[in-house]
Amino acid sequence: MKKNLGVVQAVYPMPVLMVAAYDENETVNVMNAAWGMICNEDRIALFIDEDHKTTQNLLKTKAFTVSIADKAHMDVADFFGIATGNKMPDKFARTGYHATKSTFVNAPVIDEFPVVMECELAEVVETESFYCIVGKILNTAAEERVLSDQGKVDPAKLEALIFDQFAHGYYVSGEKVGKAWNAGAKLMK
Repeated sequence: MKKNLGVVQAVYPMPVLMVAAYDENETVNVMNAAWGMICNEDRIALFIDEDHKTTQNLLKTKAFTVSIADKAHMDVADFFGIATGNKMPDKFARTGYHATKSTFVNAPVIDEFPVVMECELAEVVETESFYCIVGKILNTAAEERVLSDQGKVDPAKLEALIFDQFAHGYYVSGEKVGKAWNAGAKLMK
C-alpha cells in the first residue's frame, strides 16, 4: 500500500549539471543545476531562475556550457550550488579549478569535469510556471578516461552524480541493468 506524501518533487534521478558562462569581463561563473534535461536531439533545457548570475551572463553572451558533475568533484559541484555569484564575485576562483575557452561558443569549459556540452542560446521560454533556458548543443567533449572502446561515454567510468530530491543526497550512477529498446521487446509479441 502506498502512503500519501503530499506534494513531493518525486523525480529521481536528477542530473547534477554545471552551467558555466562568462560575464562582461570574461570572468567565469558556474552554477549547479539539477533541473535540466535533453529536450531534442541537439537541445538542452535548463529550468533555472532568471536572477542567477550565470543566467544573466549567458543571456548577455548568448552562450554557455553544461558539464556533468562526477563523484571526484562532488565538493566543488556542491559549492557551485550553495554559493551565489551575485554575492561572491570570486566564486570560481575560490575553487582553484581551471577553465578553457570553448572553440565552439563564447563560454568557459571547466577542465575538471569530464563531460561538457558547448551550447549557444537557442531560446528563453517563460510562462507563469517556469523560466527555461534552451541551448543548442554545438559540441560535446569528453575526457578519454570516461569513454568506452567504442568511443562513447561509459556511465560506469563517468561516475556521474545524481541528485536525490527526497533527502537531498548525492549518489553515483553506473550500474547497467538492461539494454534500452530491448528489455521490453518480448512484450511486443
